[in-house]
Amino acid sequence: MSILKNQLNQSITVYFAEQKLDGILIEAGSDILLIYKNNEFIYIPVAHIQQIKKCNDGRITPELDLPGHMKELSLRKVLINAKGIFTEIVVSSAQSIHGYITNVLNDYFVFYSPVYKTMFIPLHHLKWLIPYKENEIPYGLAQEQLPLHPSTMNLSRTLEIQLQKLLGKIVIIDLGTKPDHIGKLKNIYPTMMELVSARQEPVFLPLNHIGSIHFS
Repeated sequence: MSILKNQLNQSITVYFAEQKLDGILIEAGSDILLIYKNNEFIYIPVAHIQQIKKCNDGRITPELDLPGHMKELSLRKVLINAKGIFTEIVVSSAQSIHGYITNVLNDYFVFYSPVYKTMFIPLHHLKWLIPYKENEIPYGLAQEQLPLHPSTMNLSRTLEIQLQKLLGKIVIIDLGTKPDHIGKLKNIYPTMMELVSARQEPVFLPLNHIGSIHFS
C-alpha cells in the first residue's frame, strides 16, 4: 500500500470500531498491515481499520528479525504462510482464539483450536493475527497434546457449500457468546442460515455477520 510507505518504521495508532492498537508499522501490503508491538508481529487486515494516525511517542524502531514472507504482503499469503504455526487470532467477536491454521479456501480458512477444535473463519471477519514465537505452544500444552497435523476433512472451496455439510449438526456461532447462537443447523439459504434452538424455536442469522463457526 504505497500511500503508507512514508510511514514505515514509524509509530502509528490503528483505530477499530471499539478499540485501538499502537505499534511500529513494519510493512503495508495490498490489504494488510504488519505492526510490531511488545516483541510481537501483528498482522491487521485493512478492511477492519477505521483510522490510522501517526503516533509521536519518540520510540525508535529496534533491529528486528523480520518474517521471511515480507514481499508483496497480502492477507491470503499471510494465512498460507501461517499454516501449521501456532497463532493467536481475533475475529469479529473481539475474543482471542489460539491454535493454528490448517487450510485456506476461497472465502474462509480452517482453524484448529485445542479449546474449540475445528473452526471455520470467514476471511473478511479476521481482525488480526499474531504468530507465536518459536517453541511456544498454547496453554503450555505438551507437543503430543496438540500435534500439528493437516485437516483430513473433505473441504469445499466456499463457506456456504461447506456449511451444507453441517446440516443436522449442533453448531456454535461466534463462540456461543449469545444464547441464540447455538443450535441445530437446519437450512442454509443464499444470505441466511436457520438454526433450531434448544427450545425448538427457529433462529435466522445473516451469513455475512458470522465471525466463526464450530460444531459438535
